[in-house]
Amino acid sequence: MGGGQAGVLMIAAQTPSALLELIADGLDDTALDSLTSWPAVLVDLTAPFTTSDLMRLAQILGTAPVVLLGVSENGVVDNPAVLGLDVLLCSSDAAPAPWVACGSALNEMVDSLVSSIVASPDASIGLTQLLRVSEQSSPAEAVVAESWVYSLLQGGEHYSTWLAGRVSRTAKPRPDHSVVLVERSGDELRITLNRPEVHNAYGARMRDELVEAFRLVDVDQTITRVVLCGEGPSFCSGGDLDEFGTAPAPVEAHSIRTRRNAGIALSAIADRVEVHVHGTCVGAGVELPAFASRVVAHPSTTFLLPEISMGLVPGAGGTSSIPRRVGRHRAAYFGLSGRPIDATTALAWGLIDSVEAQVLEQRKDTNG
Repeated sequence: MGGGQAGVLMIAAQTPSALLELIADGLDDTALDSLTSWPAVLVDLTAPFTTSDLMRLAQILGTAPVVLLGVSENGVVDNPAVLGLDVLLCSSDAAPAPWVACGSALNEMVDSLVSSIVASPDASIGLTQLLRVSEQSSPAEAVVAESWVYSLLQGGEHYSTWLAGRVSRTAKPRPDHSVVLVERSGDELRITLNRPEVHNAYGARMRDELVEAFRLVDVDQTITRVVLCGEGPSFCSGGDLDEFGTAPAPVEAHSIRTRRNAGIALSAIADRVEVHVHGTCVGAGVELPAFASRVVAHPSTTFLLPEISMGLVPGAGGTSSIPRRVGRHRAAYFGLSGRPIDATTALAWGLIDSVEAQVLEQRKDTNG
């Protein structure tokens, strides 16, 4: 099973009972340390296993700094014990949550996922540990935990290497106008991301203006419906790359993110918010809409979480919002894989609620 990262797969591609025997049911510290010295453990769910063995393995490794990948070559495994793992991949062409259906490409997708984890182990482990915590936390509490991990990783070697290796680029002029438009019509408020020349890249100014708009809605109960959309070719292309590397010290950056956090502000009014997305939705362009009660996407929309490849985790609330829509296991796969998903998959998973070609027409009509 697999073959791209031999060191990881040679240790990890074993049944739950074999892994328990390897670590003597958690009593052999040397073997346990050896197993968790790799960032990923591949648990073979193809062969028969006992529920108690898998539950015991998940209990022992559930707080360890390691990503637990469950793989079945025989399709979906109907056993609640598999929920103790972080990602569940199967050979089916279609599969219910929490599984990711890989079809005949199962081995290729396993190798690709393991390669992604090995290339950025600290961020990968940070993401899965955050998602485990998020299940037990309120949306706001999960965002605060995410911010701490994001700040920690900003001081990491992988992020520093990514920053240093970026291709030189000419910074775009900073906007001298509002980057978030707010228009009221009766009891509806339309909020539009308005920096189309950079695909509505999410920077500090946009964050702050969104927070102001969401807080306005929070205190004004006469606003019964909010529509959030984006001007230009994309809803939001993610973090403004011109601002990466310019943040204050990590602890101060954490303080700013938690004081002025658009995800927390949006979660407080989520029941009144509908988001219309189109084009490329990256990073914050996925994370923020997921907080809303309803997300409508154009059929050509794509969604991507690229942060792991940068040595980071999602930083706009994605480890809080996305698992509440698609579940912890699919959220982990989405973030770890670095692969885009299309509108059809997003709808099947529950990341969005509807696919409608009229989304763009409605935006154009509103803007005149």
